[in-house]
Amino acid sequence: MSEKLRIGLLGRGTVGSAFDELVAERADQVEAATGRRPEVTGVLTRSQGDFGEILPDADVIVELMGGTDTAREHVLAALKAGVPVVTANKQLLAQHGAELFAAAEEAGVQLRFEAAVAAVVPVIRVVQESFGAVEFNKVFGIVNGTTNFILSEMAATGASYGDVLKRAQELGYAEADPTEDVNGADAAAKMAILARLAFHTPVTLDQVDFEGIEDIQPDDLAYAKELGLSLKLLGVAEKFEQGITVRVFPCFLYPGHPLAPIEGPFNAVMVEAPEITEVTMSGPGAGGLQTAAAVLGDVVSVAAGNARTHTADRDLPILTDVASSFYLHLEVADEPGVLAEVAKMLSDGGVSVKSVVQRGLGDDARLVMVVHHCLESEFKAAVAQIAELDALRSSPRFIRVIEEEFTA
Repeated sequence: MSEKLRIGLLGRGTVGSAFDELVAERADQVEAATGRRPEVTGVLTRSQGDFGEILPDADVIVELMGGTDTAREHVLAALKAGVPVVTANKQLLAQHGAELFAAAEEAGVQLRFEAAVAAVVPVIRVVQESFGAVEFNKVFGIVNGTTNFILSEMAATGASYGDVLKRAQELGYAEADPTEDVNGADAAAKMAILARLAFHTPVTLDQVDFEGIEDIQPDDLAYAKELGLSLKLLGVAEKFEQGITVRVFPCFLYPGHPLAPIEGPFNAVMVEAPEITEVTMSGPGAGGLQTAAAVLGDVVSVAAGNARTHTADRDLPILTDVASSFYLHLEVADEPGVLAEVAKMLSDGGVSVKSVVQRGLGDDARLVMVVHHCLESEFKAAVAQIAELDALRSSPRFIRVIEEEFTA
């Protein structure tokens, strides 16, 4: 008889239930891989179980309860007791990661969290283990399946954000309260985790600038298609000589970009470094079974004794003003000289125009342009001046554009 691997399960919602069932279904495979047979020996929910009784009888704690306060308390207690922990709780790690990693290191036990970022896409394992000796320049990608589905549907159907969000909720791709998904907070928490791992520097959620997709309009996507662009909500962590930047924002991509064809509720993450050029990983980014599979993979790693470190031995500055290309949408009165005036204001601000689309007459006139790389501060200063023009009928709208295409 193999030795048991006793699992204390905290939380039995969608992911917790799927994990519990998966442990039973895959027990033979786990036993064959690790020499230990997994069994859920205790479950904690709001109406079931006692953590004080579950912890002493557990070889590993699996935290799938969500939230941060109670989860932090239980995870810390487990780590300090010398019990390894597997979690899918991105907010817990983004807000309290430094404390939890320190507790794990001090106790000499593992804290694993593959499912906290991009579900079944093994980006954590790749960054920490496969490329553990690589000096990353950039880690970025689509790390929220809900927003990717919404943007894909808006582009394909021309429907409004509100209508597509409702459909996403009906299909189970969006929560009843989708706020953290659509405003970028969910992706920001994941990027804080990835930035810490990639650059070995402490990054917390409050250091990540994030924007959501709530203000995206169907005509933005229609004009973008005319310009050969597709829209994604991207998380970007990038290292420069002066420091790092960690941000989440809606962004247009050209067709040659590896992330451009990623549609629906899928995630994709790219890592870049001189030694590897770039590597792209993609797969389902949401779903109870998919997340549970990633959690079970971490449990297998714990049982197999695969060590992992989370060193944050640098203190790199967080940069806030970086260069980008932009899409700019202006609703203007159809008057002579408006385009020339707008172009001059951009040029005076050090902003160069790459392409322009002009549509409509009278009160429906629109100028849509893409500008070349410039500092965000310079672009926003020029747009602030343009916003004062009498010919403008509404506030300017702008979205970042990534010009990289990675063509062969």
